[in-house]
Amino acid sequence: IESPVKITKAWLIPAVQIQDAPRFPHRGLSLDVARHFFPADSVKKYIDLMALYKFNRLHLHLTDDQGWRIEIKRYPKLQEISAWRDETLIGHLDNMPRKYDGIRYGGYYTQDELKELVQYAAARHITIIPEIDMPGHATAVLAAYPELACSGGPFKVAREWGVFKDVFCPKEETFTFLENVLSEVMQIFPGKYIHIGGDECPKDRWEESEICKEVKIANNLQSDEQLQTYFIQRIAKFVNSKGKQIIGWDEILDSGDVPGATVMSWRGEEGGIAAAKKGYDVIMTPNRFCYFDYYQWRKRDEEPLTIGGYLPLSMVYMYNPVPNNLTKEQSVHILGSQGNLFTEYITEWKQVEYMAYPRACALSENVWTPLELKSYDDFLSRLRTQSARLDLLRVNYAKHFLGQ
Repeated sequence: IESPVKITKAWLIPAVQIQDAPRFPHRGLSLDVARHFFPADSVKKYIDLMALYKFNRLHLHLTDDQGWRIEIKRYPKLQEISAWRDETLIGHLDNMPRKYDGIRYGGYYTQDELKELVQYAAARHITIIPEIDMPGHATAVLAAYPELACSGGPFKVAREWGVFKDVFCPKEETFTFLENVLSEVMQIFPGKYIHIGGDECPKDRWEESEICKEVKIANNLQSDEQLQTYFIQRIAKFVNSKGKQIIGWDEILDSGDVPGATVMSWRGEEGGIAAAKKGYDVIMTPNRFCYFDYYQWRKRDEEPLTIGGYLPLSMVYMYNPVPNNLTKEQSVHILGSQGNLFTEYITEWKQVEYMAYPRACALSENVWTPLELKSYDDFLSRLRTQSARLDLLRVNYAKHFLGQ
């Protein structure tokens, strides 16, 4: 059959051998779909870009105070109530007086949609790690099931951002609920990890609760901080019984050990360093170097509204996930790093791409390339080539680096 393409140039491909391997086993990005919800097709594009840059873990932040995004068949009110908020904050949380848009907002993924996403990611060598936040960041759940709180409610799905005082109450009814939820979650996501959050859990309601006092006495716990450790330990034990392991933010080790847990260090590197020295596996995600929802350009008035902070491309690239004060033996516990993208102020998919890229390109090189082979100048020259690829893929990436 005659080719429709006329060959006008000879192409030579040299015979070579390439030896290449990643520096770290965990090369991750997160996506917060709880604060703002994005359809499955958009998540697939996120996965496609991750595969292009050799990421292998997608941490999907499925639940928070502002929304619940996963179908749980045993608890239909999670879809009917927890997945929807009455309205959403306009502008920054710090702006006073606060204003709201008055528009009902929400959505969730069906279990079939999530199973398809799992298969789609696996075909591209990416494992999805689901996060079900507990014991804090639970307002959306309490709006549907107020009996899981220490007080009676009523509660509403949060319409603004921040940390809220009403959290899961550590009583048997709560553990039964969470175990049932996690059982369905584990049927959808076959990977070894379940992320259970564990961060930003105020103790105000626990301090006031007679139930919490009884639980502390029954389990010889001296403080509400130890009560949180008890909470996480119980969940970890259940997850382990199903053949899986938990990941938790670094707060999970603040007041005690959680055997078998993997720690995600976000409040700087200190929590990860302490965990690695104790023999825990650690994923480094310090906000100073890995939070892609921070501003990326010094001229903030020219940038989309964000939560705050400042993380330029150069800082992402220069970050070394292995702290200098760990021994060689302790450093083995650093599994890698992850770029986190929380979406309080990210309302459209084009902004997701703008905040993630090209900073994700810098992180991808961090977690793949040996430290001694890294060069920021060389990276920038190659990134200009990548910009042509991103243009072809219709990615709305930030172009500040083109002026460097």
